[in-house]
Amino acid sequence: MQLDALDRKAAEAFDGYIVRKDLVRQFSRQFPVPTYVVEFMLGRYCATIDESEIQEGLAIVQRQLSERTVRAGNEELIKSVAREKGQVRIIDIITARLDARTDSYVAELPSLKLRDVRISAALVTEHQRMLTGGFYAEVTLGYDATIAQEKNGRPFGIDGLRAIQLSQRDVLDKMAAARAKLTTAEWKDFLLRSIGLEPAQLPERNKDAILLRMIPFVERNYNLVEIGPRGTGKSHLFQQVSPYAHLVSGGKATVARMFVNNANGQRGLVCQYDVVCFDEVSGISFDQKDGVNIMKGYMESGEFSRGKESIRADGSIVMVGNFDVDVEHQQRIGHLFQPLPPEMRDDTAFMDRIHCYLPGWDVPKLKPDIFTDHFGLVSDFLSECFTQLRNQSRLATLQNRVFFGGALSGRDINSVNKTVSGLLKLLYPGQDAQVSEEDLEWAVRLALEVRRRVKEQQKRIGAAEFRNTLFSYTLGAEGVEKFVSTPELQSQGGIGDEPLEAGQIWTLSPGGQDEHPGLFRLEVTEGPGSGVRVLNKPVPQAFQESIRCAEQNLYARAKQLVGDRDPRAHEFSVQLRGFDAAKSGAKTGVASLIALCSALLRKSVRGGLVVVGEVTLGGTIEPIHNAVSLAELAVEKGANSLLLPVSCRRQLFDLSDDMATRLDVEFYQDARDALLKALVD
Repeated sequence: MQLDALDRKAAEAFDGYIVRKDLVRQFSRQFPVPTYVVEFMLGRYCATIDESEIQEGLAIVQRQLSERTVRAGNEELIKSVAREKGQVRIIDIITARLDARTDSYVAELPSLKLRDVRISAALVTEHQRMLTGGFYAEVTLGYDATIAQEKNGRPFGIDGLRAIQLSQRDVLDKMAAARAKLTTAEWKDFLLRSIGLEPAQLPERNKDAILLRMIPFVERNYNLVEIGPRGTGKSHLFQQVSPYAHLVSGGKATVARMFVNNANGQRGLVCQYDVVCFDEVSGISFDQKDGVNIMKGYMESGEFSRGKESIRADGSIVMVGNFDVDVEHQQRIGHLFQPLPPEMRDDTAFMDRIHCYLPGWDVPKLKPDIFTDHFGLVSDFLSECFTQLRNQSRLATLQNRVFFGGALSGRDINSVNKTVSGLLKLLYPGQDAQVSEEDLEWAVRLALEVRRRVKEQQKRIGAAEFRNTLFSYTLGAEGVEKFVSTPELQSQGGIGDEPLEAGQIWTLSPGGQDEHPGLFRLEVTEGPGSGVRVLNKPVPQAFQESIRCAEQNLYARAKQLVGDRDPRAHEFSVQLRGFDAAKSGAKTGVASLIALCSALLRKSVRGGLVVVGEVTLGGTIEPIHNAVSLAELAVEKGANSLLLPVSCRRQLFDLSDDMATRLDVEFYQDARDALLKALVD
């Protein structure tokens, strides 16, 4: 393996806490233990970049795993060795319970099928996790022949154990100090390498989706759904990387196992683990009718009541499942929650508790070249840092820096806040780190997108209360309101429902003698300077005339159009983009004027709107002679609103009933009237 710049930086920053991920794969299928157990061993003996030391360490790890893991069929042999030699060392998951009959603790070692192993109260007190689900450990198992001859004697006993989990409490400080030595891009790549993936093989969109998978590990009571194609490693992170996560495979999920067992008071999975993941969620069903209701209540508040007491837990809920069809087809025939069990899939109240719908179709299938051969963090170090991050929050970072639009309900804001907090914890593990504007905006946009995807499905089911899904945010008190969409909703080359960025507008050119009508998008940006600069080369002559008239109208009527802002103190850059055979951009003056004002006012134009009209130097609106054709073209291109000069009103009597019901036609008297009707309220 060739070390790259990130390997060297990471080796210096995380000395003793890194491991080569290709070494992990050598052992991953050889022994009956999870990946994090193998990495714990490798981290102990191979956390170096010295090749000779790595080879020595590999030999030790191979020997220890061979000798200490219990393969199926070898149980009796291991017990025999313990009897003959007095004790034996094994690697196994150890759980314990209190036997009230004898007032003593007994341990269970599943790989040896032993359920009544003696263990001292001191060991249980030191490692209380064995009472809540257990953990992997190197166990020294003793055998006492004298006790074996007693009535109901327990000859096997735990003489000692060493947890295969990091026990140091200052790991987060070490991670924060080391993170400060890497850029944000390097740190994202290093996190991906730490879970075994090679970032060089992944586009940014894929990286974002995989980082979203990590949020439940660092954020308490976080509810995530991921539906996508098979073979993208949806359950890998929750099964192999962290001992603080538990995977529930498809089948019955009992209320007693999930929440609390009323018979003995034993707390369930959501109390024992940081993350509970339902794999193949379409097959999940509860043993009791009220199971889904208890789950809904827990997902909302982090509490559930069984019997008299109300119990609080902070385990995150993750549901992963598979699509049998592609996303576009799924949206045509139903909604994106379709693979959920019947009692959940059409329940909008259940959906409202989902903080994040992760786009599983944005995660690539796991092929050999997507796995990394480079250094990453040892899994037990990473998972220990993740579990400690759950005690922190990054909501203070949002205060007075980010303002959300009016379309977000209280639950939406709570969901977005939790996602942003989780993403910022992943990017900045140090609580006092300064979050850059760029990283904050990245987290906010991603959080709004994954929550909006939930709202869009609720809207599809037909609930009127979820009709407004135009999520937006503003960075800083003087910032521009920006709208966030979900990529699968966006129409390519057509007019979508989304408000465009400030300075952008859809317009139809009515054409002319030698040109048919055509759809255009105008994009305007403003900055310091003066004048209007068209970026198209060469500039179409007809469009040059329209933009010149728009510019002069802006200067002459600035007070009416943009208030106290001075357009002469700004330079405008304009680009005309054609979406048809028409290229001239003729008679698009009104749309050009609205785009210039929108850029200067930093306000977006309404989503789904297309504007038609030409303004003269004197400010009058020119008549349009083919309004019916333009209305039909607007419908064909996906518009839901058309803004026309009022002089076209009589022509539209000839518009068919079908077209009239599919398009909301509005009229304007002059340029100011058009601007007020075009901008988002």
